[in-house]
Amino acid sequence: MLPVALDAMGGDHGPGPNLAGAHAAVADGIPVVLVGPADLGGRETPDGSMLELIEASEVIGMHDDPASATRRKKDSTLVRAAEAVRDGRAGAMISAGNTGATMASALLRMGRIKGVKRPAIATPIPVPGSTPTVLLDAGANAEVQADWLVQFAQMGSIFARHRFDIDNPRVGLLSIGEEATKGDSLRKETHELLAATPGINFIGNVEGRDIMSDELDVCVTDGFTGNVVLKTLEGGMKAVIGALLDAFSPEEFKPHADALMPALLPLYATLSPDTYGGAILLGVDGVCIISHGSSSAEAIRNGIGVARDMIEHEITAEITAAIAATR
Repeated sequence: MLPVALDAMGGDHGPGPNLAGAHAAVADGIPVVLVGPADLGGRETPDGSMLELIEASEVIGMHDDPASATRRKKDSTLVRAAEAVRDGRAGAMISAGNTGATMASALLRMGRIKGVKRPAIATPIPVPGSTPTVLLDAGANAEVQADWLVQFAQMGSIFARHRFDIDNPRVGLLSIGEEATKGDSLRKETHELLAATPGINFIGNVEGRDIMSDELDVCVTDGFTGNVVLKTLEGGMKAVIGALLDAFSPEEFKPHADALMPALLPLYATLSPDTYGGAILLGVDGVCIISHGSSSAEAIRNGIGVARDMIEHEITAEITAAIAATR
């Protein structure tokens, strides 16, 4: 298998978590090629060999303008990672860096799948006791058209099937009510198109409360709404976990906390974004994983694992065929 190209410099915490995650992935049997400066340290493996390096002399910062930085910094780690996929040197790219620049680099260097109107970010939303819900678009397209949302449903269904082993993913359209007549003109037009598109297991409109339930597998919406939903859920889960930890902190509650911890740790793992490794940019001609800026080594390791799985499942070829069949 071609290696996964990892942006070694992306993220809030520098190369440390990226390098640790890369070494862990290599130990899992996944080939990794780092993309970073020539003097990048920490490449040594336990057997004395070195992780392969694609040299890149520039870094696109978290606060850089994505479009202009991608055009201006042609020797950046993000651009070189995308070029590695384009040129067949890597099978996928992954970065915890600037999300907009990651998308721009993938789109400009890897290109868009023929027939895809707009790429979309698909993010797994944890559902305790069930498989995650795939939410898309989670931020790539603030304004959309109805036929774009139909393509998001097609691509999200393919991703959910391969990522979470769901045979026939149920697709819901995020709206303000379950009835087909609810929502704005975009939602109403999209509802009609989704109901008439073959190959999509469309279950109708869903509401925000349904996303973290076992009622659906793929939730489709515009990127503005999707990003607000994503950040709201992240903040809500963080607040709940913080409140639980605070409640257990007094010394008199420590025995109760110790007794409950074995049951709470699996729930914490389910809710942690590190478990899922990041989102995937669907619609570009290659596999592109976008990890959270604060990703830990475990998140990077898991993200590389997702990239490997998507390469093996040939998700890009399947999306290409699905889009071609409905053009």
